[in-house]
Amino acid sequence: MPGELNFFDTYMLLAITEEIVPRQTFFKDRYFPTGEGDIFAADKVLTEYRKGDRKMAAFVSPRAGDIPMDRWGYTIHEYQPAFIAPSRLLTVDDLRKRGFGEALYPGMSKAARAARLILEDQTDMDRRITRREEWMAVQVMINNACTMQEYIDDKTLGDTLYIKFFDDASEHIYTPAEKWTTWAAMKADVVAMCRLLSRRGLPAVDLLLGTDAAAAALEFEALQRLLDKNSGIITGRIEEELSAYDGVVFMGNINFGGFRLNLISVDETYVDENDQEQKYFPSTSAMVTAPGCGHFMYGQITQIDFGSTEFTDHVGVRVPKFCLDQPKDIRKLRLASRPLAAPKNYCPYIYAAEVVG
Repeated sequence: MPGELNFFDTYMLLAITEEIVPRQTFFKDRYFPTGEGDIFAADKVLTEYRKGDRKMAAFVSPRAGDIPMDRWGYTIHEYQPAFIAPSRLLTVDDLRKRGFGEALYPGMSKAARAARLILEDQTDMDRRITRREEWMAVQVMINNACTMQEYIDDKTLGDTLYIKFFDDASEHIYTPAEKWTTWAAMKADVVAMCRLLSRRGLPAVDLLLGTDAAAAALEFEALQRLLDKNSGIITGRIEEELSAYDGVVFMGNINFGGFRLNLISVDETYVDENDQEQKYFPSTSAMVTAPGCGHFMYGQITQIDFGSTEFTDHVGVRVPKFCLDQPKDIRKLRLASRPLAAPKNYCPYIYAAEVVG
């Protein structure tokens, strides 16, 4: 008789976690992908970034032979990523309400039914973690830092963690001279933002616009005339198209003084701790950056696995854990992660707040 699979074994739970289809999120996918070297077998992760090199090679006398070039410096920091660990309880009452058994999933074996329920619970928890990662990515791009409020339980506040990617003052903020009430004002500011990046040797590819800023740009008559194919000036093309990401619209591309940028309207939202809907990216803001400007790194999870008495280190993006409270007849499934969003270069994004309104 074949043995039954133990779906509460940590390694079985890890295998089930691998089957979860990742939820697409715009900022994390486009600007903070995770590479092979971004998952650490340690509690802490290393972040390093450097300023772009724009120096020229020196003219050298034939008698000198060569002139040594200094190795370009970089900044390296060690951080311990914040701990994220949603869980879900399953009690006897839950089983009765959900109609656990053949009546709920007719024709399924106990093993298949257990696998399906575990997958559903882990998928729900994974999506909550993903939404938190998306929030972290946006916070890093807007502030060049991230403030993370820890919770002891669902209501009690714990420590506040603060991570920044600059020393004394960040150089990623641009302050417009005036609101974007005309195409000329918008163009001047966007060109200036692009040049701040190019002076560091960094690319300017995307112009991110909040919904109000995007709507205002489309109303500029001067821009509309330039977009007319009969104007004789090839400025760009606006052809709004829904993307694979909820609330994100690829508007087209426009040439800003030689910088041809993708215009992207961002209206992603989430529900905060007070059950209020919030925007990830402010509706009146704008940002110039490029895909892959940062990356997500992950620290290892150390835990006592179910059925064991020893601590085990797990290296991965998501690490599940099963707990059993026999006196109370409660099972608990937890999904843990230690993510950290960080830029690859010094200030690879330029952010302007309240450009309209």
